[in-house]
Amino acid sequence: MRLEKAVMLLDLARRLSASADGMTLDEMASEIGVHRRTAQRLRDALSALFPQMEEIADGKSKRFKITNGLDGLYQSPTAEELSTLSVAADGFRKEGATVRADALLALGVKVKSAMRGKALTRLIPDVDALVRAECIAIQAGPQPHEDEALMAQIRLAILSMNKVAITYEGGSRPGDRRTLTPYGLMFGRANYLVGAEVGSDLPKHWRLDRITDLTILDEHAAPPPEFDMRTHAIGSFGIYRDDVEDVVLRIAPSASAEASNWRFHPSQTIENGPGGSLIVRFRSSGMLELAWHLFTWGNTIQALAPQRLKDTMREAAERFLDGLEG
Repeated sequence: MRLEKAVMLLDLARRLSASADGMTLDEMASEIGVHRRTAQRLRDALSALFPQMEEIADGKSKRFKITNGLDGLYQSPTAEELSTLSVAADGFRKEGATVRADALLALGVKVKSAMRGKALTRLIPDVDALVRAECIAIQAGPQPHEDEALMAQIRLAILSMNKVAITYEGGSRPGDRRTLTPYGLMFGRANYLVGAEVGSDLPKHWRLDRITDLTILDEHAAPPPEFDMRTHAIGSFGIYRDDVEDVVLRIAPSASAEASNWRFHPSQTIENGPGGSLIVRFRSSGMLELAWHLFTWGNTIQALAPQRLKDTMREAAERFLDGLEG
């Protein structure tokens, strides 16, 4: 138990050192999974261990942070952490995500270079063994397009809050010049710039492999204050966006055990249905991508709603059968 408390104390110290704005007691409790009273006792212990810990007034609350970072003694990574970086980078590279793979590898080099010689020498054999023993399974599908120069320009425009002009070889006007406010980047089976055209706040998805001649304009632009990329991303099943609707699926008893541990959508709820079946509910757009996924479950899933999903599945099945007959 004492060891567990020491580990928890060090974990909290790292979080307080890594936080730019500091953390409230409630945030500490939530981050490390303890009651507020326990977080208060840990904070008091850290205050004695790290006199440089600051207390910052934030309205009615107080925030706490450890300034100037932690000494390397407290920061040595584990073999599992270092090997996970390498395995994740290898998985990105096999998927064609070379920019993100290189970023992870560069981070690994920086972490190792900051370690003391003996600690690194002791860890490397275990890291190498874990890297050889673990890998990420690569799923069939298109490789994402990652142009390092293009992504760097988009990130620069986002940080500087400037509009961009692009030539877009897609959509209803292929080859046209478009002016966009960039909101962010979305990674998936294909990679997209999320942004709104001039005169609209409605974000659309622009495939990176169809963007050429991107120019950062000397015109200030930023997403609406209420826009959040993560909230935007979970509004659809996959990448394609259309009307958001209530989805209801019935899982047959034969597949209920597997489906109970399956994430169809971040907003899903699962309830017991008749005869050992399960009912899955969530709100989403992207009915075509959802239909493609549901086909992989065979006849063990029935789409109850919306009607548009049922129509989409029926049309997709008919096109598939037409292809077989041809």
